[in-house]
Amino acid sequence: MRQKISIFSYLSNDLPAGLVVFLVALPLCLGIALASGAPLFSGIIAGIIGGVVVGSLSGSHTSVSGPAAGLTVIVLNSIDELGSFEIFLSAVVLAGALQVFLGILKAGVIGYYFPTSVIKGMLAGIGIILIIKQIPYAFGVNESQDLAQYIPFVNDIGAVMDLRNLTKEFDIGAIIITSASIFILFLWEKSFIKKSKILKTIPAPLIVVVMGVGINKFFKYFVPKLYLDIEDKVVLPQVSSFEGFINLFTFPDFSQIGNSDLWLAAFTIGIIASLETLLSLEAADKIDPFKRISPPNKELLAQGIGNMANGLIGGLPVTAVIVRSSANVSSGARTKFSAIFHGILLFGSVMLIPGILNLIPVACLAAILLQVGYKLAKISLFKTQAKLGWDQFLPFLITIIGIVVFDLLIGIGLGMGVAIVYILLRNLQNSHLMESGFKESGDSIKITLSEEVSFLNKGALIKTLEEIPDGKHVIIDGSKSKIIDYDVLEVIENFKTNAPNRNIEVDTIKIKSIKTSSLH
Repeated sequence: MRQKISIFSYLSNDLPAGLVVFLVALPLCLGIALASGAPLFSGIIAGIIGGVVVGSLSGSHTSVSGPAAGLTVIVLNSIDELGSFEIFLSAVVLAGALQVFLGILKAGVIGYYFPTSVIKGMLAGIGIILIIKQIPYAFGVNESQDLAQYIPFVNDIGAVMDLRNLTKEFDIGAIIITSASIFILFLWEKSFIKKSKILKTIPAPLIVVVMGVGINKFFKYFVPKLYLDIEDKVVLPQVSSFEGFINLFTFPDFSQIGNSDLWLAAFTIGIIASLETLLSLEAADKIDPFKRISPPNKELLAQGIGNMANGLIGGLPVTAVIVRSSANVSSGARTKFSAIFHGILLFGSVMLIPGILNLIPVACLAAILLQVGYKLAKISLFKTQAKLGWDQFLPFLITIIGIVVFDLLIGIGLGMGVAIVYILLRNLQNSHLMESGFKESGDSIKITLSEEVSFLNKGALIKTLEEIPDGKHVIIDGSKSKIIDYDVLEVIENFKTNAPNRNIEVDTIKIKSIKTSSLH
């Protein structure tokens, strides 16, 4: 019997890994809350819940959960459409309940039914919108300068075009910090950094945040005109006690429980969060040096409980996140205690150093999210998809266009529709219905059906039977078939009925006969 390993067995590995994940997660929690149009504190709450609650319940040893860039578009649009953050929180509770239900139903295989091209298109579309929405923050346009007119809170092409007006209203200090931050982020991707034993252990987002605070302090004392004041910095509430921390929670408003928009938001969050979690979980297992397999249904339950908790106390919805998970694995984590420890550190940072966190320029967070968006929508990704052929590239492209022009669900729906059309066309054009094709011997033609013949093969079979020359002897062999759909049996029966008109003799082998009366 395999001995169960305690989560406290590898503290020497998990504590340092948890610290690294915390340093990566802190700026991301703040940045994703900023991009979501939600209170910055909600991002911290989500990080804490994702680490402590989801981390404790999860069956994964390496995966780390928290607020995800993939949900920013949904959150931003949902808050705007529902009218308040409190009503949105009720949608998060319902989304969590949906995930728990999916876990109970053992629906962890849901991710397998989404084509890779659509999933990549979804992430690329989110990346493009993420970039668009961070541009004003990167230029230093703050709340006092009517930020809303520069950020398309809904997928509004006109609002995107208005971004050109940023040339009239921007902050040089913010642009300098944004530019320096982007430089550091991309510098840290270079091979010589990754080869350095010291530098590769320091998370780039942490360097960006520290550098941004330092540059702004320099501006304050030496170039006051460039100094970014309170409206351009992180604003987290000061907490002096645990009771004060509890008083900062925001509670859901269920007064709109009958609103169809609320249920649509909940369904969207629940499905997309589940999908992103399952994909990240699979990716985390692939990079786990011990190649452990995480139970997907248990993960859905953990994520659902975590999201219900987030909705009840004012946190953003969470998913398993590959950025934090990869940092966790590369830092030597052995058990899920590293994820739990990173959540504890997030809690400690809000309790002990909120004043330091409030020194962080928003431009730093915008730069971090600009890089996240770029990674999701790299030009190389478009090139790779194009090389795979139109059956992969077109669903990918249509998904992106649908998400950017309309919204996430419409984009995914359009991409799935195009992917399904290609599947149907492929079934119509190829001959996988035939196990060995035609076998001609004189006037005889033998058609051997494949092991499983579904309604998707109906078009291919009709086309094949129509092309058989008149006067032939046709043998349709179903001896190797385990499943033959009624639709296919109906096609065969119709062919047998009409065969005498074409002087065709038809014999069938192990094919169930259906009553011709049922066809009329």
